[in-house]
This record gives sequence, structure tokens and C-alpha cells, in this order.
Amino acid sequence: MSVPGRQAIIDIGSNSIRLVVFGGAVRAPVVLYNEKLMAGLGRGVVASGRLDPGAVKVALAGLARFAKLTGAMELASLDIVATAAVREAANGAEFLDRVRALGLPARLLDGAGEAQAAGYGVIAGMPGADGVVADLGGGSLELVRVEGGEVHESASFPLGAMRVASLRARGTGKLKRAVAEAVRSLPWRGAVAGKPLYLVGGSWRALARLHMHLAQFPLPVIANYSFPAGEVARMRRSLAATGLASLKAVPGLKASRLPQIGDAGALLAELIETLKPDSCVVSAFGLREGLLFGRLDAAERARDPLIEGARFMAAAQQQVPGYSDALCGWLHQLFGDEPRELTRLRNAVCLLRGTGWSSNPEFRALGGEEMALHGNWVGVTAADRATMAMALYVGMGGGGEGPAILGRLAPPDLLGRARAWGLAMRLAQRIAGGAPALLAATQLARDDGALLVTLPPGHAALLDQTLERRAGRLAMALGLSGATVLA
Repeated sequence: MSVPGRQAIIDIGSNSIRLVVFGGAVRAPVVLYNEKLMAGLGRGVVASGRLDPGAVKVALAGLARFAKLTGAMELASLDIVATAAVREAANGAEFLDRVRALGLPARLLDGAGEAQAAGYGVIAGMPGADGVVADLGGGSLELVRVEGGEVHESASFPLGAMRVASLRARGTGKLKRAVAEAVRSLPWRGAVAGKPLYLVGGSWRALARLHMHLAQFPLPVIANYSFPAGEVARMRRSLAATGLASLKAVPGLKASRLPQIGDAGALLAELIETLKPDSCVVSAFGLREGLLFGRLDAAERARDPLIEGARFMAAAQQQVPGYSDALCGWLHQLFGDEPRELTRLRNAVCLLRGTGWSSNPEFRALGGEEMALHGNWVGVTAADRATMAMALYVGMGGGGEGPAILGRLAPPDLLGRARAWGLAMRLAQRIAGGAPALLAATQLARDDGALLVTLPPGHAALLDQTLERRAGRLAMALGLSGATVLA
């Protein structure tokens, strides 16, 4: 795990201009500061081919503020990029000169660069992504094929949210023809049929919030939220029948996105008809995170962002140095035959278990659940979060069947496995009290249908009724006949 210091990106887009400062592990960046300015640079470009003077004035005033902020932040790096609106405007070069005069070394991303950054953003947040990325901005739409941790072919089209509104206003069928012509130009379109469509951009996220609301999904975490492609038609019918006041009441749906949500829904419907994906998956990462990912070498890119993020947290809050790693190794004795998808979740909860000491003892189990469900984790689904939450809830002392929400997010067999991880962590705590060397010297195995725990030589005094009881509970959770503790 490497930590580069604070990295900032200023993204000059068609709708908004953002300053985002990142920290944390390089493979699992977290946002330390995020400020948005709604400048609307793209509106003038759609209407006249030039950046509107009023929008430019607003943008430059905000960028002057960003220049002062970033100058005081002692950043490790600062990247300023401009995208479609500035790229396509006749006076875009003049605008960039004025930005640079503020002390901000802005650069222009071409369509290919913007598409690559969006693709890298999706891969950074979902390492196994395999399908097509659709990055919807105010001025352009980038379509990018991703597979095997790499960005492949891409294309950029003048089909941003602002232009979609203009097309639809010109008559029925204009948008359909524009999307069909764009997709027909992609020689790789057949390679992504039946695969996910990864959605990048605020307008897509607004649609996903609506779907989450309609589906009564219990976890309001947008990252990696997915829904069948066929449900977009139902969303559009709901939009048509829903008044503005009702939309404003949808949790997480920002008022600034409401004017464009209908156009975004229409565009998504046409993309689904032409690309024929099986599902839509929302990416919380996009261009900015993709720019960070693009700087990493191959070794850093290959790291698991979930493990890197958990390790970063554990390093700062671990009760005893080395205990979390010892716990990972100890559980591996019993669960080492699990597939990689489960191993990474198990290792993450082992890393996080060591941070529980700082919580109020009466709420420690609930704190573990909360940390897993709502933590800023990268590369996990809702079911993954629920699995981690069950393990931490039980591992930090929670009793009963666990929080009811977990059963709505993950299947019973997965939660049962997570409960076993939690019980194993409880047993480890009783054996070693947080001492890494003592835990590493204790053996854990299945033996002839039973659980066998072997304490280190000379440590018979560790054996008591509580230790035996915890070993028995773990054996029961694993479907074993019983437990034997040898001292």
C-alpha cells in the first residue's frame, strides 16, 4: 500500500466545474474535499458554438477561488482538465488562456482522452468490468469498451445531456436516429451485446436514484448499483407520470439534475435498444478517478482496491500492529478453499476487525455493521457489503440473527458463511487477546468432520469454558459435529 499525499483535480466540464482533492491509498482514493460550481459553459456552445460570456465570467470567478484554495493546500499534484464544451467552442482556446493566467496550468482533453479516463475510472472502481462504459456529460457522450482491466476501443459523440434536449425538441425520432447512427459506427458493438452497460455521470446517477426509490432498495449506496436493462422503460413511465414535487422527494436525487433526468432516460433507452446490454451498473468513479488510475504502474493497478482501502484504515486505527494480518492468516487455515471473491471479503473484514477497539463497547457490533454497509469501499456490491457487515457484526460481539437489512441484500448461504467468519474472529480474540504471535502459533483445522483447535505448547492455561463455547459455536455454524481444543 502506498500513500502519495493529497492529489487534486479541477474538472472543467460542460455543466459544472469541480475541484476534488483525493487522499488515502493510491489504489483506493477517498475524497477529502469536493466543491462544485454550476457554470453551464456548454449552454452557449450548443446555441452558438461559443462559450457564453456570462458563463465564462462565472467560471473564471470560481476558478480564481480554486486557484487560491489549491495554492494553500500543499498538494502532491494538481491536474486541471477541460472537456467537451471548451474543446468544441470557437473561443475555447481563449478561455483556456484566461484560466492559465490565474495560475492554473489547464490542459484540453480530446475525445479519446476523455473516453480513456472514463474507462479507467470504471476499471478503478470495478476491476472486473467487462462491457461498455457510457460517460454522459453535458456536451458529449463517450462510449468505451472495457475488458480484462484494460480500456479498448472508444468513441466520442456530440450527445451530451444538453444536446439530447435539443434533439428531442426538434421532433420525434431525432434522438433515435442520432443514437442509431452513432452505434452503427462502432465495429465492436457486437462484442458488448449481453454485457453490462456501465453508467458514468451525474444524470445517470439521478436515474439510478429513481430506480432505487421505485425498487425500495434498502441501501442508499449508489456505487455499483445495478438493475436489469429492461427496467428502463418502467422508469421512463414513472418519470412521465411523476410531478416535479414528487421527484424532489426522492432521496438522493439532486434538484439540479431534475431538468435533465427525462433526457437522460430517453438517451439510455436508445442506448439499450442499440447496444443490447443485459444490465445497467452505476459507477461512482469517473473521469477524475480515471485520471488518477492512469498514472499508476501495472503493479499498483493490479492491487485490490477493497484490500488497499481496508489496510489504509487499519494502519491508522489498529489496536495492535500486525494483529489484522495474523487474523487473516489464521482464518485462512479454515477457509482457505474459498474462491477469490470470498477470500477478498474475508481478508477485508479481518483487517477492519482490528479497528473496533475505538468504538463504544455497547455499540461495537452495530459500528462494525455500519462500517461495512456505509463505508467508502471500492470494488464491492451491495451483497458484498452485507457479507462484510454480517462478519463484522458477529465478530464484534453481535448476537441473534443479525440486522434484518442484511437478508434483503445478500443470500442466506453467503450470510451464513460470513457469520462463520465472525465466530472465528471471536474465537481468535479469546485465544490470543490481540497478540499476533500467539494467534499465529495456534492451529485451526477441520478433522474428521469436527473442528480442531490446537493451542501452542505450554499454553494450556488459555483453555476455559468461554473458549470451548466459542469453538463449539463456530463448529455448529460450519455444520461440523463438534469442536475439540487441544492444549
